[in-house]
Amino acid sequence: MSLDDGRVVSNFVAQALRGESLTVYGDGLQTRSFQYVSDLVNGLMAVMDNTGGHLGPFNIGNPGEFTIMELAKLVKEVVNPAVEIVLRDNTSDDPKQRKPDITKAKTLLGWEPTVVLRDGLAHMVADFKKRLGDECVV
Repeated sequence: MSLDDGRVVSNFVAQALRGESLTVYGDGLQTRSFQYVSDLVNGLMAVMDNTGGHLGPFNIGNPGEFTIMELAKLVKEVVNPAVEIVLRDNTSDDPKQRKPDITKAKTLLGWEPTVVLRDGLAHMVADFKKRLGDECVV
């Protein structure tokens, strides 16, 4: 992921590594699902290797659901316990919930994600530390 792509995980990790406050928009109770890239690639491969002739579309997301506040607390715990979590006004178009239904992919392709958020986060933090270099305070 790009360090500045504007997505919540990359924002939180980069902020924590720089020693900046984690910015949560709204009350932090909106939910998201997060997927590590290897699970996405494996899901795409399962769709392409589909020998059963099953037609798509297939949702190959991760059905694990976390609030933005849960993510912020996990990033704080894993990356930099010294950072604060600050709340800012939310945008009017921010969805309250995102949780993919992977039933079709799981049933017909035998695919489901395997990388848990904490493990994927650890890989991402290691990569971001290298790329941030001197900007990294932890």
